[in-house]
Amino acid sequence: MKKLFFYLCLTISSFVNAQTPSSSENPYEQLVIVDLQGGTKQEGVLSLKNNSSQPTHLAVLLPGYPSVVRPVVENNEMISSRLKGNFLIRARQHLINNEMATLVVDCRSDSGDYCSSSYQASLMRHQDVAQLVQLVKQMKPSIKNVWIVGTSMGTVSSSFMSTYEPYIYNGAIHTASITEPYSRNSYRELGGFDYKKSKIPQIFVHHRDDPCHLTTYSGAKSITDKFGLVLVTVTGSSNMSGPACNAFTEHGFRGKEKEVMTAIQRIISTGKVDTSLID
Repeated sequence: MKKLFFYLCLTISSFVNAQTPSSSENPYEQLVIVDLQGGTKQEGVLSLKNNSSQPTHLAVLLPGYPSVVRPVVENNEMISSRLKGNFLIRARQHLINNEMATLVVDCRSDSGDYCSSSYQASLMRHQDVAQLVQLVKQMKPSIKNVWIVGTSMGTVSSSFMSTYEPYIYNGAIHTASITEPYSRNSYRELGGFDYKKSKIPQIFVHHRDDPCHLTTYSGAKSITDKFGLVLVTVTGSSNMSGPACNAFTEHGFRGKEKEVMTAIQRIISTGKVDTSLID
């Protein structure tokens, strides 16, 4: 209960302080829904650049705690959600261009207010999201490359989803990843996780001064060194507010949203990392 209350406070703070992009930057968005068994639904929000009809790349966005989005889309715009302040959601417009679309992934409709880490690590989670991705590819058959992008708690999903049927995805990017699975209020599922189980490229993007005790930079360095993975280091920040694990500190790349998303965009577009430092 303490864990839920602590993070609920962070989520509410993120929602209240979220900044919405100007109308000129707003993408064209639509709610995408897959019917699962037992009347359960898997939802997502597909975002496209307004003049883009044939995107070739899709970034599947897996937001952090509590990973429950519950988006409201009106007039082709996501006007509200429970996680509007989350880094991946609030900065998604910087990732979208004529070739690239994004898909914000919600937790399945029977999850309640919390998308558990055990579910996020499960085959069921992978299958639920895979059905959503398949539907989007049917809607937009021009999409040929699909990458997973997780942040914070969402990296439980991005880590495990890359191991079940890796041929579905071209790569995975873990931002502000959970690096301390045995720490207080953390997620044991990533304890001893073997990143070599995945056959697709995996890239870590982490702020050097991330203050969250669940997502330390030293932990990210240790993981990437151990498994021979690429680590992109982010420095600098501005206009920070809230507790350490809040979306508006270095943990959520506050003040560096555009730079980080632009780097992620290049990685997905080219399949290569052209810089190891974002400053």
